[in-house]
Amino acid sequence: MSLPYPFSALVGQDEMKRAILIAAVEPAIGGLLVLGDRGTGKSTAVRGLAALLPKMRAVQGCRYHCDPQASGGCDDCLHLKSGVRVRTEELPVPVVDLPLGASEDRVLGALDLERALVDGVKVFEPGLLAKAHRGFLYIDEVNLLEDHLVDLLIDVAASGENLIEREGLSLRHPARFVLIGSGNPEEGELRPQLQDRFGLSVEVRTPSAIADRVEVVRRRDAYERDPSGFCAQWAKADAKVRRQILQARERLPSLTVGDAVLQRAAELCVAVGSDGLRGELTLMRAARALAALDGADEVTLTHLREVAVSALRHRLRRNPLDDTASGERIERAVAELWT
Repeated sequence: MSLPYPFSALVGQDEMKRAILIAAVEPAIGGLLVLGDRGTGKSTAVRGLAALLPKMRAVQGCRYHCDPQASGGCDDCLHLKSGVRVRTEELPVPVVDLPLGASEDRVLGALDLERALVDGVKVFEPGLLAKAHRGFLYIDEVNLLEDHLVDLLIDVAASGENLIEREGLSLRHPARFVLIGSGNPEEGELRPQLQDRFGLSVEVRTPSAIADRVEVVRRRDAYERDPSGFCAQWAKADAKVRRQILQARERLPSLTVGDAVLQRAAELCVAVGSDGLRGELTLMRAARALAALDGADEVTLTHLREVAVSALRHRLRRNPLDDTASGERIERAVAELWT
């Protein structure tokens, strides 16, 4: 298995990297959508995240690697916890790829109908949604995903559970994950229902500065020539980011968002015409996670300003009389409201 390109070695793309860290600290954000040109480090950044994250504690023997501290649990956990001391283990946080051509059984999981009918035993082969529980589900070219898979993802993302029903048999299991999608908008638009499920949306562009382009090529060439040596050079920087994520997770529960900041968030959402109230919720959660990453004692208007575009750009109503890009409309509203 090849070593992933170090997250810290990515050149530029600050908005994308910040959004990925926010999603790692606060899963309630609802996921991340990364749109932009090919070859701009979208999938590289996501795969670098896997090596960056600290390990998680899970119930040993559970197919869904449930949290041993969580109440209730899946069928596996109920069996494992019955009358015996639960054993735990530390596992890497899963980062699961969902291929565009994946079958429904591969995504949801498969029930063995023959054994169920003949032997009366439910035999379930977990799918990609089960493997992604408590981790990240990554879809490259998410805007090209087939409609029936989009519908499945919308249902699971909303409920946090995966329900499989076949020939009168049913089984459900927990499936809570951070959804990360990437794609090139020139190749097709994303279904609005799925787009709304992403908490943050960032746009990436090919670097225009010559120095940045040269540095990208230099680092990539060094990585391909000697992956182990290159990763070792960036191990210290990645370890620093890992500590930052851990400290931010610990700090997050103690951070509150004051009424003054919430009012500013609501004013901005009204000014730009954000659909629904998910805009305010995402602004609040993202600003709080960013404050935790910064080591701040409170959430300020500065934190809100830094996440405003990412939290709202995909939630604006289209105005046929205004062809200004969503990000520019939000920045313009921020300048008018918060000066």
